Parts: sequence; C-alpha cells; structure tokens
Amino acid sequence: MTVGVFFIAGLGLAFTPCVLPMVPILSGIIAGEGDDVSTSRGFFLAFTYVMGMALVYTAAGVAAAAAGLQLQATFNQPWMLILFSGLFVFLAIGMFGAFDLQMPSSIQSKLATVSGNQKSGTAVGAFVMGALSALVVTACVAPALIAALTVMAQSGDMVRGGTALFAMSLGMGAPLLAVGAAQGKLLPKAGPWMVAVKGAFGFMFLGLAVWMLSRMLPGSVTLALWAVLVFMSGVFMGGLTTLTPDSSIAQRLGKGFGLLAILYGLLLFLGALSGGTNPLKPLAAVSFGGVMVAEENHLEFQRIKTVADLDREIEAAAASGKTAMLDFYADWCVSCIEMEEYTFTDAGVQSALSNTVLLQADVTRNDAEDQELLQRFGVFGPPTIIFFGTDGQQRHGYEVVGFMKAEDFANHIGQAFAAETNLSAQQ
Repeated sequence: MTVGVFFIAGLGLAFTPCVLPMVPILSGIIAGEGDDVSTSRGFFLAFTYVMGMALVYTAAGVAAAAAGLQLQATFNQPWMLILFSGLFVFLAIGMFGAFDLQMPSSIQSKLATVSGNQKSGTAVGAFVMGALSALVVTACVAPALIAALTVMAQSGDMVRGGTALFAMSLGMGAPLLAVGAAQGKLLPKAGPWMVAVKGAFGFMFLGLAVWMLSRMLPGSVTLALWAVLVFMSGVFMGGLTTLTPDSSIAQRLGKGFGLLAILYGLLLFLGALSGGTNPLKPLAAVSFGGVMVAEENHLEFQRIKTVADLDREIEAAAASGKTAMLDFYADWCVSCIEMEEYTFTDAGVQSALSNTVLLQADVTRNDAEDQELLQRFGVFGPPTIIFFGTDGQQRHGYEVVGFMKAEDFANHIGQAFAAETNLSAQQ
C-alpha cells in the first residue's frame, strides 16, 4: 500500500513545473542518437535517465533521514554553498560550449564493450543528467519529501522509507518512460535547436548557483546577480539582434521574449540599487515622489531558543487568554522565506493571528538546544508551524509542514483555533 500510494503521488508530482523540464532534457539525449534509434533503445535511455534520478534521490532521502537535520545544516555552511555554486558555474560553462565533459577513453571503451552497440558514454550521460535533474526536482517536491522523511525519521525503518521514496521517484519518471518509448514518432531529431537547449540549461545552472549563494549573500547583492543573469539570458534569446524580412517565426519570438527579459533585468538592477531584495517585486523599495511602490507589513515574531523559553512563553500566553503559534525557521530554508514573503504579509493571515502570540525558533545552527526543541515535537526540520490553544496545549493534527498559500493558511488558522472561538462564544 505504501509503495502504491507513493507511486501515485510521484505520478502527480511529474506534472509540476520543476519536473516538466526533464522532458526536453531527455528528448535532447535521445535525439542525439540519430535517426536510427529504435523504440527499445529510446526506452532504455529513458529508463537509465529515470534510474539516475530515482537512485540518487532515494539515497539522498535515506541519508537525510539517517543524519537528520544535521545534514541540512552541514550542506548549508558557507564553504559548502560556495563549493556547489562553483560546480554549477563550471557545468554552465560546459553547456555554453567551452568544453565537453566526458569519461576517460579507457573507461568509455570498457563501457562500450559491456553495452554492445551502445554509443560510448550515452547511457552514462543519461544517468548523470537524471541524477543532476533530481537537484532541480527537489525545489518543487520539498513538502512531499519532508512528509516522507518525517515518517522515516519517526519509524526508523530506512528500508521501507527508502522503498517508498524510490516508488515516488518512479512515479515521477513514468511519463519520461513514455517519452522514451515514443521517441521515433513524437520527438524532434538532432539539429540547431539543441544548441539553444544547451544554452538554456547553462543559464539554469547559473540560476542554481545564484540561488545557493542567496543563502549567504545580502539580498540586494543577490538581486543584482539575478539582474545580470536575466539580462544576459535576454541577450542570448536574441533580444538585441536585428531581424530581417526573411527571419523565421522562432527568431521573431526569441527577440520578443529576449526584449522582455532584458527589460526585466534592468528593473531587477534598479531594484537592487534601491535596496530591494525580492526578484518578484523588484521595485518594492523604490520611492516615487515620497510614495513607496509597495509596502509590506511583516509579522513580528518573538525568538525563543530553548524548551524552557517555549514553556515560559506558552504559559504567559495562556495566562493572558491568548493562543500561540510556533514557527520553526532557518536561514537556509527556502520555504521559510516564502512563508515570510507571501503568507505572513497577507492581511487576512495577520487578522487571523491578531490574538495569537507569535513565537519563532531559529534552528539555523542546529546546536544541542535546537535539536532538543525539534525533538520535543518530533519535528524533522523547518518549515514547520505548530499551534497552541489558550489552555497552553498543542493543537495536534493542525501542524503545517512546507509552504502554504496565504488564503489556505488563514483558513487553517481558523480551523486550528475553532475550539477557542466556540468557547469564547459560549462564555
């Protein structure tokens, strides 16, 4: 039952924005084989690609469950972020044609012998690309992954948990297997378009590097990096090229989208110069005639560090007849930042929390006190939000794991504190 449920969940995740880009990656790998690719060969390459994603993704999940939050904290140290960012920049340079990454010829010969007529290194390349794609997928499936890892951490059954994650990965890769099997009928063949695909993924790798560095750089510096990246991608798409009467539709579309990217890059750079930090709201800090373009009211949390701090604040809230909310936060937690930017700034959410004491536990350092606080509630890691009633007791079953939209979160708050509202009405 567990395997079946996780497979179906993975099949649903296959149609999320972060997983769909895997289709053109796989298409490029298969198209590179030439015109004589059989259906079985296409399916084999797709299967190799999916196995690369599934095995690495599952191994990472099992390792994370075994190591707990310590692994996340370790991989978000500044030196580790710089190392991985450098790796993505290196891969991006390769995508732009500066060099070709390939296995040593001696290893390629052995692989060719084992694989028969298989083109040297192609299956290995598909496996590696599948493994790298798993890094991109994690951004979209983080809540599902956290849920799975929470079960694994609490049960301690690594075999069952690993099997569940593997099944979820296979579900995510099922559409890719269909793409591979149908390659002879549905996929375009190799051509100049593949140069554009490689360039696009070069910019994607650079974007991943900026995203990782954003955890340690000031927000305005990160916004400036995004500005340069978006501007250059617009130039790459042909935003500054001159069209001729015989230009193709693809060239005209490329120029149009390129111009939009260039303009957006300029807006991002203007926002960075004015102290802005949000790429989705680059002009939030810009003032025109003394009037701010956008002004957001953020929730004011009271930071706690230890279990004793939490007990004291919960007791004080109960004595004042107020509910309480505990937010587990970390600087490297992307969903935590999303909650702060898009959910906690919502007027409806703030209204729902008007009679609630807001507590926040920063577990970025993951020291002994942080781990004790996490273990108190069986929390795997941030973002996790826990609610307490006016009686000081935890409202079990209403915990929030991962990002939740503002409207849904406001409704969830109402449900968590519904008993408090009914009690107040009776009194």
